[in-house]
Amino acid sequence: MNIQIKPTLTLIVIGASLVSLNAVATSENELTSYSTNQAIVVDGIAESQWQQAKPLLITVDKMPYIANPYPGITQTQVSIRSLYDDQFVYFYMEWQDPTHSLYRYPWIKQADDSWKQLKNKDQTDHENTYYEDKAAIFWDINARGFSKKGCDIACHMADEAGMINGIKQTSAGRKYTRSEGQTIDMWHWKSVRTGPTKQFDDQFVDSTKDPASNRNWGRKGDDKLSGGYKDNINVDKTGPAYGNAMFDQQTHYAITELIPFTDNFKVDDAVPGIIVEAFTGSRGDISAVGVWQDGKWHLEFKRLLKTDGSNAATQDVQFSDLTQPYHFGIAIFDNAQINHIYHEGVLVLKFAK
Repeated sequence: MNIQIKPTLTLIVIGASLVSLNAVATSENELTSYSTNQAIVVDGIAESQWQQAKPLLITVDKMPYIANPYPGITQTQVSIRSLYDDQFVYFYMEWQDPTHSLYRYPWIKQADDSWKQLKNKDQTDHENTYYEDKAAIFWDINARGFSKKGCDIACHMADEAGMINGIKQTSAGRKYTRSEGQTIDMWHWKSVRTGPTKQFDDQFVDSTKDPASNRNWGRKGDDKLSGGYKDNINVDKTGPAYGNAMFDQQTHYAITELIPFTDNFKVDDAVPGIIVEAFTGSRGDISAVGVWQDGKWHLEFKRLLKTDGSNAATQDVQFSDLTQPYHFGIAIFDNAQINHIYHEGVLVLKFAK
C-alpha cells in the first residue's frame, strides 16, 4: 500500500550566497563539493547556497532482478549537490518517486478482532508492497576494483541453481567485498526506520561470505552505543507490542515512544509495524532529513569530514585529504526491501578549493 501526501513546504529559498565557485564539474560522472562559509541547516529544504552548487545528474535504471510483484518505479533521475565547510560535508539529493511509501509491515485490525501484519513477499522472499522508500550511497574505502566498476564489485548474484558462494539462496544476490580487509562505507537512508530519527543508517560492507557468521553476509552496521529499530510485535507474535494511536501517514508511521499496546481500535485501523530510536555512536554519524512533496524526494544530509572511533578507518570513508577524489555509487529503493534501481560505473566526488 502506497501513501501519498503533499506537505506545504517551500523547497527553494532565494537569497545571497557565500559559496566558492572556483571549480565546476568536468565530467558526466563527477560531483564537485563547493566550500561554503554559511550555515547549512539540515531540514530537507534547499537554502539559497544550494543553488550555487552545480548538481550531478545520474539516471538510475538498472535492477538486480525482476521481482514479482514489483509495483515500483524502474527508472528515475537523481540530482545530487555537495557543499563543505571546515567540519562537515553536506549533500542535497532529489529524485522523482510518484508514491510516498510509509506502510512498512503495518498491523491491521481484522473483523474477528485479531491483528494481521500486512506482507506480500516476492519470489525471493523479499517485500515490494508493504515497505518504505530508501536511498543508499556506497563509498569506497579500500575495495579493489571499486574505482573502476563502482558498487558492482561487491554485488554477487545467485547463479542459475540459486547458489551464491556455493550456498543455496532464495535471495537474488548478496553483498561482500572480494578479499579480507577490504571495506566499503554504506550510507543507507530509510524513510520509515531512520526518517523519524533524522539520520542515515551508517553501515559498511566487508568480505564476510558465510551467513553462519553474519546473516546479511558482508553487510554490517557501524559500531553503536544504543538505538536502532526492531519489529513492533508482541511475545506471542499475534499483534503489536506497543502503540495506542492509529497509524498516521504524516507523524505516526513508526513507534517512537514505548507506550504499551491498548486495543481500542476499530476494524481496518492500522498500527505501525516498527519501533525506532535514534542511533548513538558511529552508526548515527550522518544527520539527514527527507521531505516528499509533489512526487519527489528531497533528501538533505551531512557528516563530519573525518570521523573518529576505534573502527572508523574500516567502517567510514574519511574525507581527510580534500585534494583527493572519492569514489561512490547511488541506489534508489521505491517501496522495496532489497530490489533497487542503480547506475552502471562509478561516480567521483572532488572538493573545490
